[in-house]
Amino acid sequence: MFMSKTHRSLASALLLVMLSGCTVFPGSHISTSDKNKVEEEQSEDNQNAYSSDINVYELTPQKVADYQVKQASAQANLELEEQVASYEYRVGPGDILNVTIWDHPELTIPAGSYRSSSESGNWVHADGTIFYPYIGTVEVEGKTVREIRTEIAQKLRKFIESPQVDVNVAAFRSKKAYVTGEVDKPGQQAITNIPLTLLDAVNRSGGLGEDADWRNVTLTRNGKEETLSLYALMQRGDLTQNRLLQSGDIIHVPRNDTQKVFVMGEVKDPKLLKMDRSGMSLTEALSSVGGINELSADATGVFVIRSSSPDKKQESMADIYQLNIKDASALIIGTEFDLKPYDIVYVTAAPITRWNRLIMQLMPTITGFNELTEGALRVKNWP
Repeated sequence: MFMSKTHRSLASALLLVMLSGCTVFPGSHISTSDKNKVEEEQSEDNQNAYSSDINVYELTPQKVADYQVKQASAQANLELEEQVASYEYRVGPGDILNVTIWDHPELTIPAGSYRSSSESGNWVHADGTIFYPYIGTVEVEGKTVREIRTEIAQKLRKFIESPQVDVNVAAFRSKKAYVTGEVDKPGQQAITNIPLTLLDAVNRSGGLGEDADWRNVTLTRNGKEETLSLYALMQRGDLTQNRLLQSGDIIHVPRNDTQKVFVMGEVKDPKLLKMDRSGMSLTEALSSVGGINELSADATGVFVIRSSSPDKKQESMADIYQLNIKDASALIIGTEFDLKPYDIVYVTAAPITRWNRLIMQLMPTITGFNELTEGALRVKNWP
């Protein structure tokens, strides 16, 4: 009689556990029942009416493209083309000018000198001036070579009839842009009479390093930072990502340390994955960890957890994208879903797996209870 009561009590305890639901099951999982699940047929007004902190989107062939960031496409950069077409170098302190007066070699190169143009040229002083025979000090800073030529010719007319003057820059030293970060040869790049673009500067620096994040290159100009994508420029032909560089510009190519995703849950080898330059799809992430655990995973519960974009109208803590791969052919949908840095790929456990884990946790308690009961019976039956 005592044993039957004990078993009834134990059965009641197990029944209570079963009725209490998933809150006592060991391990973590994702439930969509308490979240704002955005259905395909919902209108935008209905979606905005929800106030849940987390949105759940189902990845289907019809909707997967809507959840992706729009890919860059090939397009021209008319503004850059105009800037390059009208570009003229303006002289600054440190440059060396070569001034030629035709038919007057004594004004061009001193007699007996065999120096190069940069050695024998006219150095632009810190105050932006040069000295030239007969006419004295000439203001050249901020002027083009054509403007300097015109000014020198006008001043020489007092001493030479119809002077034929030519001016060019023998050494470009006043203006520089800087390339830092993950390039083969970081350093300064001289700005010359040939227009220098962002792409030119990166190429002259030896190209991108192995660990470069080419999607988030920054251009700092006058204290303002702009993020540009060399991936869109070089791979997609989006010329709007290119810029004409100015003196003092800083190009920084960051490391790809932030380009990582986390794969967790019921997969064969949960780990952190580093995205390569071409990015990573959901299916690629799953294959990189050996796929889902077929014995314990819930194939309907492959989730991508992503922090909500700050520019979204709807205030939410995170967006969750759910892929059902019970039919393995649905993995093709995963190839169309590109992951973003710091995405969390989580594969939830099947209900039976969670129940078995609960039983495994309860077994030591049940065994101990049985041993305690048997010991009490032995004491009670002691002669």
